[in-house]
Formats: sequence, structure tokens, C-alpha cells
Amino acid sequence: MNLGGSLNNSSGGGLGGATIVADIPFSNNMAAAGAMAQNIYNSPGLSLALQPSIGNQGDGVRMGENFEASIGRRSREEEHESRSGSDNIDGVSGDDQDAANNRPRKKRYHRHTPQQIQELEALFKECPHPDEKQRLELSKRLCLETRQVKFWFQNRRTQMKTQLERHENSLLRQENDKLRAENMSIREAMRNPICTNCGGPAIIGDLSLEEEHLRIENARLKDELDRVCALASKFLGRPLSSLATSIAPPLPNSNLELGVGSNGFGGLSTTLPLGPDFGGGVSNSLPVVPPNGVERSMFLELALAAMDELVKMSQTDEPLWIRSLEVGREILNHDEYSRMFTPCIGIKPAGFLTEASRQTGVVIINSLALVETLMDSNRWAEMFPCMIARTSTTDVISSGMGGTRNGAIQLMHAELQLLSPLVPVREVNFLRFCKQHAEGVWAVVDVSIDTLRETSGAPTTYVKCRRLPSGCVVQDMPNGYSKVTWVEHVEYDESQIHHLYRPLLSSGIGFGAQRWVAALRRQCECLAILMSSTVPTGDHTAITASGRRSMLKLAQRMTGNFCAGVCASTVHKWNKLNAGNVDEDVRVMTRKSVDNPGEPPGIVLSAATSVWLPVSPQRLFDFLRDERLRSEWDILSNGGPMQEIAHIAKGQDHGNCVSLLRSSAMNANQSSMLILQETCMDAGGSLVVYAPVDIPAMQVVMSGGDSAYVALLPSGFAIIPDGPGSPGPTTSNGNGDSHRVGGSLLTVAFQILVNSLPTAKLTVESVETVNNLISCTVQKIKAALQCES
Repeated sequence: MNLGGSLNNSSGGGLGGATIVADIPFSNNMAAAGAMAQNIYNSPGLSLALQPSIGNQGDGVRMGENFEASIGRRSREEEHESRSGSDNIDGVSGDDQDAANNRPRKKRYHRHTPQQIQELEALFKECPHPDEKQRLELSKRLCLETRQVKFWFQNRRTQMKTQLERHENSLLRQENDKLRAENMSIREAMRNPICTNCGGPAIIGDLSLEEEHLRIENARLKDELDRVCALASKFLGRPLSSLATSIAPPLPNSNLELGVGSNGFGGLSTTLPLGPDFGGGVSNSLPVVPPNGVERSMFLELALAAMDELVKMSQTDEPLWIRSLEVGREILNHDEYSRMFTPCIGIKPAGFLTEASRQTGVVIINSLALVETLMDSNRWAEMFPCMIARTSTTDVISSGMGGTRNGAIQLMHAELQLLSPLVPVREVNFLRFCKQHAEGVWAVVDVSIDTLRETSGAPTTYVKCRRLPSGCVVQDMPNGYSKVTWVEHVEYDESQIHHLYRPLLSSGIGFGAQRWVAALRRQCECLAILMSSTVPTGDHTAITASGRRSMLKLAQRMTGNFCAGVCASTVHKWNKLNAGNVDEDVRVMTRKSVDNPGEPPGIVLSAATSVWLPVSPQRLFDFLRDERLRSEWDILSNGGPMQEIAHIAKGQDHGNCVSLLRSSAMNANQSSMLILQETCMDAGGSLVVYAPVDIPAMQVVMSGGDSAYVALLPSGFAIIPDGPGSPGPTTSNGNGDSHRVGGSLLTVAFQILVNSLPTAKLTVESVETVNNLISCTVQKIKAALQCES
């Protein structure tokens, strides 16, 4: 076996004189081994690696010369092989080399001329892979052999591929360096976290709302100080960077320990003062708002500012609130308000009016139960059914801490109503923030968020009402009662409000704090009676406890549908009619009732109007709820008195009740008809709502059956005391002093089924009938109360 041939030329290259012997018989192995060892040790190229010692210095020098010559020759050969296509080995190619030809051949190199290279490069740009015909034509034109052209293109393609790989490697190396740098910066940031809101060092763990607010405020003050220093340096002609350091030195504790009494500001407490009546303080730490963007940080800051304003407005008396002898209530001093507070939702829009009121009352509910009611949108609407048409919670920023509502922040939408077709529904988007200030002392504040959404670029619609910091402060009292201080502060556009109601709203009576506290007190009395095991005096003893609950639930649904029909809220989809034969102040609407077990199917027509009467609200309420005087205005009474056959009290006042009436002069067609009626009254107004019901259906309800399947369409009256500036007459005494005669704003509304087919079309006669019914009822009431003029 020949391994590369015998290299016996002693004057040759690196293995000169070394003979590799193969196929040696075993009997001669010792002699062969000795001869091989002698040849190997005599080889200059391997003497350093194999000889145990260098005995001849001259042999080492010759070894080095031969080794350098071998390396130099090999480098030149590699250089020739790695050249571009401009230098070619004549007659040699990896594709055509004969593997069987082992005879050594001398390599001949041929260098192309610049013109040939130019022609080859031009064709390579057009066609990197020329065919046989193109190569032959090019070889003739350039006076080259076909194989030379073929090898040049092969080498050029190899060179192009190498260049591309080098470029890709360079890009990958740059990307790798970039990722490595980002990784290092992220690790550095993780070791030294920075707060995105204030720019200071971040704190690992939870921060309270006050801590977060103080960090944001600190960053804002630093920015303001930098601007002042920059402005002052322009006038003084020298930088004031040292001033910022001297005025605002770094806090001694970078962790910002802001607990009460240990906040780094000389023991200044962050608890909002609530005066001597609110007892000792409790822990003031609140849960952290989830970091979901800049908008939520703005909500947090707005909530704290609104809470601070609400607490101060609920505690401060004069000169912020001034007692008016003329109207008999407190009036907000707007000049003092502007001096004390900075507008947290921006300046008042042009053309808007401001209404503000404050009311304090005692209600039969503890603070925890009231707070839970206010923070739950459904329970909030049930507590104020005549004031809230619809409400929902759109987002929960913080649900509170420790299983309580302390620190809860949520975004809500509500439709607030005044029971009159002449006053549009107030739609508000607001933030609601609940906080416990002391043991048994809570505060819930609302503030509009439309201004923040405009700042953040969120889509908004025209706002007709803005809710400034409003809400209540609740303090526990003995025996399950609570002291509630309610503050209402609103800016609104009165262009859509009828002139009859403008004085009422501007005085703060229509949507004011007095109405909220009165409705809360009345509803809490009703809930206390329902939870009591004793039956109130005057109630119908034949009705079981479950029957009372079913009957009250039916009355609640009836009153809710009545309010929705008066104010045209989005609870039902009403279509307003513009009929020419309808009075100007009468609003007529229609809707289809389909697949609603609580209503008869068909087309429902609603008509409502509001008038002013020179009669006190109490007298008007007593007249309308008295079943013995019902024949003077109600066409369903058939001209005779009505008899109360069931009575369920809903409060201490006898007028707050649910009754079941029966006509004493029923004809044959009305023998199976009863009238379900609910009446209620408080300082904010009164209601008389009724609807005809079937006797078999009411028997099921009174025995405790489900009231959801009782079909009814409500009608009735809403009575509101008129405000200062209403169109009432004035009287004078003997001294020449005059005063205005108080009156009432009466809203009359009917819902009637005009056709039992939902697909039927509304006729003009039906609209005229409802319009005449309203006009006739109003005239009868005026005549009975002797106030036709």
C-alpha cells in the first residue's frame, strides 16, 4: 500500500529522506522497526517532536530552514487557490479533474486582462449562470478557452457567496452586540429601578395611594422649581443649579416612609382632618392602583384631590357656606370657594351654571352598609329609584384593601333624573372613591372624568353636566343609625331646560343634597320595616310576609317603569312623536312591548306634561292619594269613591305605603279589575303611581307568588316644591312687605296600550285621545283645588 508515494528525495521538502514501509513480514518486524526509527529520527522535519535530545545544533538550523520553506510554499499555494476569478489555474478544475490520474502536474496560472474582467463582470451581473452557448460566445470574444470562462464564473459565484455570508455574519454580530447591550441595560435597570411617574428610585413592594400621590407631587414640584431656576438665571445672568439643591435637599430616607408620624416631614400626618367629632384615626395606608398607564395615575391623583375637597366642604361653615334666611338653607360662597380650592377638573365651560348644596341628616343604616350600597351600582339605583334612571360600573381601578371598601376606586356611568318631561336626563361619567378616615367614619366622593379623557385623547361627546367633587361623609351613631353629611356640586348647561324648572335647578333643590338625604332616609325606613318581624299598625293582616314582599316588589317595578316613561331614559327604547295636534308642553312617546311578561304586548303610548299649581305640595299630595276623592279626577273610578282593600306601610309617614284599591261603582266590565297604588313623600317631593291589575293575578302575588308575570302599565303624578323665582303670586301684609306664595310643580304621566298588535301602526286618534286625557285630568285637578287661574 502506497501512502502518497515514496518521497526519497533527501534534498526535498518536509519529509525528505523518510521512507514509509508497508506490508513487512512479521519475521522481519524487528529489523523493519529499527530501520523505520532510524529514518524517522534522521528526518529534519520531525526531529524536534521525536528526538529525545538535540545532539547537533546544525541539524536544528537546517530543520528550521526546511520547515519555513515548506510553510512558505503552502501559503503561496493557498493564496493562489483563494484568488478571485480574475486569476485562473490553467487547465485545472474540481469538476473535470481525473481522479485516477495521480501523476503530479505543474500548475499554470493565467491572469485576465482588465478588458476581459470587465466583460466577464458585465455578463455576471446579468446572468450569474451562463449556459454552454453563452460561455462559448464569450470565450471567442475574449480569446479565452471555454473552460477558463466556466471556471471564472464558478470562482466568482463562490466569491459572491462568501461575501454574502460575511455580510450576514456582520449583521448578526451587530444584532448580537445590540441584544447584549440591551440585556446589560435591563439588568442595570432591575438593580436600580426608576419610578415612571416621578423619576425617583422605585420602591419594591406595595405603595399606598398617599405615597404614590406624594411621589407624583414631588416630581411636579421639582419640575416647577427647575423652570423657576431657569427663568431666574436669565435675569441674574448666572445658573442657579445650587439653589434647587439648597431648597429641595434629598429626602433622608429614599424609601419614602410615609406612615403617619414618620413620613420624613417632621411627623406631619397625611390623614385628612375630620374635626373633633370624628374620634381617633385608623391606618391610612391604601392599596396600590394597578399600573395600567398614565390615565390611571391621573385618576388616582384626581381621587385624592376630590376627597380632600369633599371633606373640607363637609366640615367648613362660614364663610364657605352662608345661611340664607330667604331660602332657609345654606348657600355656597363662590368667591371663598375659588380662594380655597383649585379646580380639579378644569375651569367651568362657557355658558354653564353652578348649583351647590349641603345637607346633614340622620338615617337608620350603619356606615358599612351604606358604603356597600353606594359602591354597588345596582344597590345604589335601588336605594334612589326616583333619582337614578340607570347606572353601571365601567371599570374598577382598586377594589379596596383587607376585604373592605377602604381605598376602592371605580369608574361609573349614571343617568340622573328629575321627574318631569321638561328637564332632560343628566348623563355623567365619573370616578367614585371610597375611603375610611377613622373608626366608623367613611367618605364617598364622585368627580367627573370627562376632562381627563379629553386630555388623554379618548373619544368623548359633548358634556351637558359636570360633577364637581360631590358625595357624602358618613359617621356611625348608636343604635344602628348614621349621621350623613351630603354635598352636591354640579356645573350644567341649562339651555335644554324649560324655563319653569330653571329656578328650581339653579337654587340646588332639583338635584341637590336635600333631595338625596330625604330619599335616603325614606328608603332606609322602608328597608327597616321590611326587615322587621312585626307588622305595622294599619297593615292588612291577611297578607303573609312573602305576600308583602311580592307586593312591594311589584310596586317597585311599577314605579320604576313610571319614572322611565316620564324622563325617557334608556331603560326603554322610546320614540318621540312630533304631532301637530299635541300641546306644546306635552311630550308623547311610543314603543313596542314584545316578549315582556311584565307588560301587555302591543304598542304602548306614553304622554307626560308638567304644570305649576299655586297649591302646597302637601295639600296636592293628600288630595291625589285620597281614595275617597279619586272620583274627582280619575276616569277609572266611574264617578264614585274607591275602597282600600289592602295596605302595606313603607315608612313612619302614613302616606308612604302600597295600597290595593277597588272601585265601589264597578260595572260588569270592570268586575275583575283592581288598582295597585304606591304613594311616597319626603322633603324632596312626592309620588302617586298607580296601575290597573287583574284580581286573579293579585291573589297569586298576595299569597307570595312571583310578581314578575303580572302585566301592568303605570300612570301617576310627581310633585316637587317650586323653587325661588317660580311664577307664583305675591301677597303683602299691613306693613307693605310682600312675599311669594309657594306652589308645586306637578307632573302628570300616562302609559296606555293603544293596540295589542306590536306590528300595528299608531293612529292620530290614539295620540289625540291621550292628549285629551292629560288635559282633562289637569283641568279636573285645578277645578277640585279651586286654582283654575
